[in-house]
Amino acid sequence: MTEEKRDRLVAVSLDEASLGSGTPDQAHERAIAIWDICEDNTFAVPDHDAGPYTLHLALVDNRLAFEVRAADGSGCTTHYLSLTPLKRVIKDYGLVCSSYYQAIRTASPTQIEAIDMGRRGIHNEASELLMQRLDGKVTVDFNTARRLFTLIYALHWKG
Repeated sequence: MTEEKRDRLVAVSLDEASLGSGTPDQAHERAIAIWDICEDNTFAVPDHDAGPYTLHLALVDNRLAFEVRAADGSGCTTHYLSLTPLKRVIKDYGLVCSSYYQAIRTASPTQIEAIDMGRRGIHNEASELLMQRLDGKVTVDFNTARRLFTLIYALHWKG
């Protein structure tokens, strides 16, 4: 029998009060990001060997709350991160996503591809920034950081 990988997430949830209603496309993006994270991720809490973990993301007093628990529900830790370092990249990502979704309807494949490359570049930048902000608190791999940023961005679709 193989041992279950401990440094990973088995569930991710978003605070409903932090989310807006959003569009069906946005709900679909959230669902895909959560499914992708749960399928393949690296997630560890330094100095805790309680994994696998669950993660609940919320906005609390204009800060990002990372509530991490062991999969059995036992308490672990909550980290509150200032959103200030992420604000510019969230704004830029939102603008390029709007351009991308508009381009899908009317632009040529070459134009869509160029906008999508820009979108991926900003997403990568945001993922690296998120990894830096989590340093010493939570350890994630790059792909997990990308998917987590998608969910963090989802918290900004409100309104």
